[in-house]
Amino acid sequence: MQSVQDIVRLANEARKRIKEISPDESFALVGSGAILIDVREEKEFKAGSIAGAIHISRSQLASHINAAVPDKSTPIVCFCAVGHRSAIAADTLQQLGYRNVTSMAGGLKSYLVSSSDRKSA
Repeated sequence: MQSVQDIVRLANEARKRIKEISPDESFALVGSGAILIDVREEKEFKAGSIAGAIHISRSQLASHINAAVPDKSTPIVCFCAVGHRSAIAADTLQQLGYRNVTSMAGGLKSYLVSSSDRKSA
C-alpha cells in the first residue's frame, strides 16, 4: 500500500503531464459527451458518487478501462476524493494511449463545494 506522501508525490509529478480542470469545466465536458470516471476505491464509491459516473478504481484502471471506454479518442474526466488519485489516473490513461483525458481539480470535495455554490447563487 502506498503512503499518502507517495500518492501526493506521484500526483504532483503527474500534474506536469496532464490537464486539470475545475468541476464546472468537468461538467461542461460531460454535458458534451465526456465520460466521467470515479477512480476511488469501491467502498468510497458505494458511499456516494456523482450521478452518471462510471466506477473504475485507480488500481484496476489499466485492466478495466478498455471495456468501459474502448475508443481512445473519447473525452474522459477522472475524479477522486481530492484530486491526487485522479491526476495519477489521468496520467496512466494517457500512457495507455487515451488522448483526451482530464482530471477534476480538487476531486469530489471541490465538486460538492462548487455544487452547493451553484445552488445558493
